[in-house]
Amino acid sequence: MGNEATELLVIGGREVRVTHPDKPYFSRQVKLTKLELVRYYLSIAPGALQGIQDRPIVLKRFVNGAEAEAFYQKRAPSERPAWLRTITLSFPSGRTAEELVIDDAAGLAWIVNLGCIELHPHPVRSGDLDHPDELRVDLDPGPGVQWADVRRVALEVKTLLEEAGLRGWPKTSGSRGMHVIVRIEPRWTFSEVRRAALALSRAVERRAPALASSKWWKEERHGVFLDYNQNAKDRTTCSAYSVRPLADARVSTPLDWHEVPDCDPEDFTVLTLPKRFAELGDPHAGMDAAQGSIEKLLELAAIDEKAGIGDAPWPPHFRKMEGEAPRVSPSRAKSTAVKKPRTKMPSVVVANSPSKDAALAGLERWKSKHPQAAGFLAVDDVLVDSMRGRSSTWTRIRVNLRHVPEELRPAEETPDPDDDPTREWRTRRR
Repeated sequence: MGNEATELLVIGGREVRVTHPDKPYFSRQVKLTKLELVRYYLSIAPGALQGIQDRPIVLKRFVNGAEAEAFYQKRAPSERPAWLRTITLSFPSGRTAEELVIDDAAGLAWIVNLGCIELHPHPVRSGDLDHPDELRVDLDPGPGVQWADVRRVALEVKTLLEEAGLRGWPKTSGSRGMHVIVRIEPRWTFSEVRRAALALSRAVERRAPALASSKWWKEERHGVFLDYNQNAKDRTTCSAYSVRPLADARVSTPLDWHEVPDCDPEDFTVLTLPKRFAELGDPHAGMDAAQGSIEKLLELAAIDEKAGIGDAPWPPHFRKMEGEAPRVSPSRAKSTAVKKPRTKMPSVVVANSPSKDAALAGLERWKSKHPQAAGFLAVDDVLVDSMRGRSSTWTRIRVNLRHVPEELRPAEETPDPDDDPTREWRTRRR
């Protein structure tokens, strides 16, 4: 049947058509077709549904597979089965969108057929869109930070949560970091949950100052960044059992705490998870029965505020918040304060690509081409920026040459690769 080939699956009494079932979705290291990806999700469906069921979901669609560019789709497709639910969400911009709500394995398979390799649910249930029932701790290691440091910071998070009367549920992010999910009573607003997450991040930083950072501005970060802003309204992270677009088809995998000190994220892939799930079940199966209160974290926030430590920056697309300091990087703020022209950091862009792996490979080529300069770089001189365009994501890698003697600084070159998906749009706009 050629391009018209479909595979009809009957899941829980519902029919789901998988279009182009043989289309390669992973082809570089692991070889996986679209149908094989659907079958992976069906094999661990109870675990995946634990993270997305009854929640509005943003569709992150890789319609041409994991190696191609993805785009975000908030609004539910107009052509969809009658049995799929939707709900209307409002966003900080004032706009609204009718988003899908997945209730069962058939719905899960249906969105995977759309190219949703990753799952991106909101931290609210469909019955109460204003009060999250999850606090999300996102541990994001900077360039060069070792996995062992991520695990140590995760264990500090566990201890602090327990002191606050909360239980954290750890999982690998499926990339270089970890997530700790906390079920909470749906009594607090997004702003209050974010405030609690910020207090937690600052407390972890105080306990492990050499390993952890709560600083929003990249020039101030070091080690593992605790991204408190993942708790702001309209932010989503990949949920449990999500497949990530890495060459080995790695999976964001729920863990028991006793696994964290020795776990290796490379062990958890589409090829290994079904066996693990069949043998061990879902380590997060009891999460919904462990709702807790964020009152003690809010008490930590009040102590910080009394000590003069105010709000931290919000994501750039949010309106200016009450109590928020000027939304400007510290180096720029200092130069403005002394009324001197801002000194531009001696940085060069070395790679632009929708594929983070391709961008990182470009960084290694740049280092090989300029070994003398590369020898002077500190860990935080390499800036890996996750960029969001109008409907797509891409990775930009910059190298700060501040520690490289001027006579050894390479000139700006055309990045390799140089695939910025927003360039054409920005050129037209100019």
